[in-house]
Amino acid sequence: MTRCPHPHLTTTGRRAGAVPNVVAALAAIVTVLAGGPAAAVAAPPRAALHAAPAPATPVPAAPSGAADGFTWAVQPSSASGPTGRAYFVYDAAPGRRIEDRVAITNLSRTPMTFAVYGADAFTTGDGGFALQPASRPATDVGSWVTIAERTYRIPAGKRVVVPFQVTVPANASPGDHAGGIVVSAAGVRADAAGRTVTVDRRVAARIYLRVAGAVRPALEVEALRIAYDNPVNPFGTGPVVVSYRLRNTGNVRLTGSGQVHVAAPFGWRLAGTEPVAVPELLPGAAFVVTEQINGIVPTGRLSVRVAVDPATVDGPLPTLSRTASTWAMPWVWVAVLLAGVAWLIVTRLRTRRRARAAGAGTAPAEAGPTPAAAATTSAG
Repeated sequence: MTRCPHPHLTTTGRRAGAVPNVVAALAAIVTVLAGGPAAAVAAPPRAALHAAPAPATPVPAAPSGAADGFTWAVQPSSASGPTGRAYFVYDAAPGRRIEDRVAITNLSRTPMTFAVYGADAFTTGDGGFALQPASRPATDVGSWVTIAERTYRIPAGKRVVVPFQVTVPANASPGDHAGGIVVSAAGVRADAAGRTVTVDRRVAARIYLRVAGAVRPALEVEALRIAYDNPVNPFGTGPVVVSYRLRNTGNVRLTGSGQVHVAAPFGWRLAGTEPVAVPELLPGAAFVVTEQINGIVPTGRLSVRVAVDPATVDGPLPTLSRTASTWAMPWVWVAVLLAGVAWLIVTRLRTRRRARAAGAGTAPAEAGPTPAAAATTSAG
């Protein structure tokens, strides 16, 4: 499977399974983003095939627990406590101010101090939902969030309900804007070499906000590439590797599913994949999918069709497709055929040469008049 320099998902076989990419963890800063009802610090997440949820289906919270015993939960809340909402989901017109609350629960055995702030969201390299680090100033929905206090000291086992406001700018662009309320706690930890490093753990509750106006869902299939590995065995088959990029060029978040179909000349279908889920793509996000389909017979020219069925929270969209082709020549049989043709040509040329040589050796010489005929003529 070839690696792409773009965010991508790699799958193999006939869609029997997926090869997840494992995210490297705990360098200098550990960031944990959980988007469920009881989002809490957990081990570094692993990006898998369905790393991001469908727009209408929330993901349950990750288990709360850290190696050093510091754990907490972040949940959408009312004044009396968590409401059971998975995320903060809003529909608002430009200029509107939204009042809401987030509950922070200290599940550890010691008091903890938390920093609370808004951050913008982005689609990760493995198709997951993530928030920008604190070092990167928010420019979208994260900058629209106002929290009364920056830090909160919460006793062990206690919960604090924090009010906040989301003010939509008057010039906010229509469509979906994503971010989150981040609750972070900084601490120190010794690394493998015994050095002390600062670790910033973050837990967040997602924000999905749709600004009123023209909704323009759009998905493009880009950079379709195909490669075929011809088998050495004349009776063997080879894999087809298909890579393509999905780009959300609209103003709403998208999910969906995609399939790949492989056909021989004259439309003879050779293979096809099962539908694979497309992770949630925020507006402007791109995602590369790499498929490997095994057992393809070399039949000359292969045609590959990628079909994607996108969807928004409002429903499915028309199917998108793109087609490309590549050569899958049975080189061994081509070589055998060419060798046979060459042998026939050489054999026929030799046969003709022999026939000409034989004809030249047995041709009769020109005969002169016989003596008797000459004598008779003289006597007359």
